[in-house]
Amino acid sequence: MDQPACYRTVKASASIELIINKSRFIGQCFPISSESEALDKLAVLRKQYWDATHNCYAYSVGKKGEIARFSDDGEPGGTAGMPMMDALRGAGVTDVLCVVTRYFGGILLGTGGLVRAYSKSCSEAIQAAGIVRMAPCDLIAFDVPYHQWAIFQQEARKQGAILSPEYGERIYCVATVEKGRTKTFMDAVYNESAGTLTGRCIGSEYRPLEDHEDR
Repeated sequence: MDQPACYRTVKASASIELIINKSRFIGQCFPISSESEALDKLAVLRKQYWDATHNCYAYSVGKKGEIARFSDDGEPGGTAGMPMMDALRGAGVTDVLCVVTRYFGGILLGTGGLVRAYSKSCSEAIQAAGIVRMAPCDLIAFDVPYHQWAIFQQEARKQGAILSPEYGERIYCVATVEKGRTKTFMDAVYNESAGTLTGRCIGSEYRPLEDHEDR
C-alpha cells in the first residue's frame, strides 16, 4: 500500500496591508479544512468589508489541492483571482483560503499593476501565516517507568517524536511519530531498554511539522 503523502499548509491566520498608488489592499490568509469552511469565511468577510471596492479570493482544498476556486470580484478578468491562485500554488500550500480586499484610491493600476498587487498581497499574507508540513504520523502508546524516562526521551528526540506524557506511578506517554520512522523508533526504544519498553499503535493522523526545504 502506498504511504500517504505529506502536504503543506499555513500555520495560522494572518493579515497584511499594502498601500499601492493610494489603493489599500488587505491580504488575509486562513487555514481551512473544507470548501464549506472557505465559503463560510468568505461570507463573514464580505459582511465585514461590505464597503470595499473588491473582495477577491482564491482557495485550495484537499491534500493535492483537488478543489481550487478563485474570483476577481469585479476586477478585470485574470487580474486578481488567478494571480492569487498562482501565489498559493507557488508556495505549494493547500487547505488555504486567501482573500484580498481592495479599497480603491482613485488611481488606476492597469492590468499589470493589478496582477502584481494581488499576487504580492496574497504572497505576503502566506508568508505572515507561516508554512507547516502536514505529515502522516502514528500514535504509539508506552508505559514508561521513571528510571527509564531519560532513555525514552533521548530516542524520541532522535526520531523527532512528539511526546504527550501523563504522570502517575509510571509515565503513560503517547508518542506521535512520522510514518517511516515508527519502526526505527520502536526498535531503538526496545533495544535501549533491554527489551522492557514496548509500544502499541493506537491510531494515526496528520500532524503539523515545521516545513524544511530539505525534507
